[in-house]
Amino acid sequence: MKKINPIYGALCILFFLIATSCTFDYGELENSERELPDLVMLNVEYIRVKSADPIARVQAERAERYEKQGVMKLENFTFEQLGDKGQEVNTQGGAGNALLEINSGDITMTNGVRIAVESEDIILATDKLEWKDEMHILSTGAEDKVDIFRENGTHFIGTGLTANARTRSFEFSGGVDGNYVQDDDEEPETINEN
Repeated sequence: MKKINPIYGALCILFFLIATSCTFDYGELENSERELPDLVMLNVEYIRVKSADPIARVQAERAERYEKQGVMKLENFTFEQLGDKGQEVNTQGGAGNALLEINSGDITMTNGVRIAVESEDIILATDKLEWKDEMHILSTGAEDKVDIFRENGTHFIGTGLTANARTRSFEFSGGVDGNYVQDDDEEPETINEN
């Protein structure tokens, strides 16, 4: 019978205990970074339908769908809000990135957001914009700058935009600076409220 060296035996038991009780800390990664998307699509077109009528069309170079989080991440995308049973484009725009909440229809757009509302003759440009679908509210952060301009020469810049699509009203939480031109060919009015 071969005798086991007590130091060797103790080291083996110690190694076994350390190996079975060891955990690794991979850092505080967000769930979306840790989990792979359930579906990845390239050059995708997504149409949202309500009461059998198309109400929005989104196109993206890349879309990643995360079922557990209920979101879709979009890269280099454009969108159109549709009316008249999908035959008319009311609003169109795009951005470099977006996060679409699948169930609510809420969307956060970043990286060069540009929206054109043809019926209002308004073009809006900013770095980050959120759309709350149920309330029909567009908003930026309180410190985010927004450029708004029209074909008639109106152009102003403000910070902290909140716009209500139902009431067709908007307000800024911060300063506003620019020119407002009325449609009856009056001279531009300078806006400067800081």
